[in-house]
Amino acid sequence: MKKIFLVSLGAILAIVVIGLVAFDQPYKIGNKSGSIKAPAIPEKLTFGGEEVPIGEFDIHERFDRELMINTFWHSQTMFTLKKTRRFFPTIEKILKENGVPNDFKYLAVAESGLANLVSPAGASGFWQFMESTGKRYDLEINSEVDERYHLEKATKAAAQYLKDSKEKLGSWTLAAAAYNMGENGVERALEKQDANNYYDLLLNEETARYMFRILAIKEIYNRPNDFGFALDSSDYYRVVPTKTVKVDYAVNDWAKFAKDNGTNYKMLKILNPWLRKTYLKNTAKKEYEIKLPMK
Repeated sequence: MKKIFLVSLGAILAIVVIGLVAFDQPYKIGNKSGSIKAPAIPEKLTFGGEEVPIGEFDIHERFDRELMINTFWHSQTMFTLKKTRRFFPTIEKILKENGVPNDFKYLAVAESGLANLVSPAGASGFWQFMESTGKRYDLEINSEVDERYHLEKATKAAAQYLKDSKEKLGSWTLAAAAYNMGENGVERALEKQDANNYYDLLLNEETARYMFRILAIKEIYNRPNDFGFALDSSDYYRVVPTKTVKVDYAVNDWAKFAKDNGTNYKMLKILNPWLRKTYLKNTAKKEYEIKLPMK
């Protein structure tokens, strides 16, 4: 009995070891299977065409921290990478049309992971607008419609905010910092510390890390395979073909509207997350463009 027990125990241990080795095999960063190698820091780094002083030890280490966090936060980074081919083309087009550097698409990733999140403070959508700021940039925000969740309109508003900040503060990097801290906060920090750029400022931890998080995302998303994210083209989420229906009247029931237009309420809400109620009173007879799936 003891001999049988020992043989069984040995077999179980062998299975566990084999399982652990098998589990470890797909994960390979560095030269040896199962090893973890520190991500390489590029010799040159830019944001919005502006050079990052990566040679300074604190800049190097702050960037390194965010690069490691985003490299080894596998599930979130992989999930968001998969969404880029669905949403980046729309964001890139609007940024270009409004004269904002393409690098700012990575700010949207840093803000929300390309998801319609709501922060504890109430900031909402891909671009995490607070209600007051959203309204300042002509987004309609009320109980029935919230255009912070409208990708095209929110991206246009974000582009205008960034242009205004750049004009006020003097650089795209400071405009990005202002997106996190607010223009007035950045302006006060520059004046108080007698500085003229983000990388010379001593800031609160969130804003001090903010640009480096964006830079790390840019580096990883530009060449994911170098960081262990081996995605085939088929792994990315596809763009959903849509058509547009214009509505300038009240809609008593969006579920009925969806059914009458050959879809369902779930799909209507996925494609139009800015519709916040099951109805639309639309007393002003405003015209809205509703996306519907293309059959």
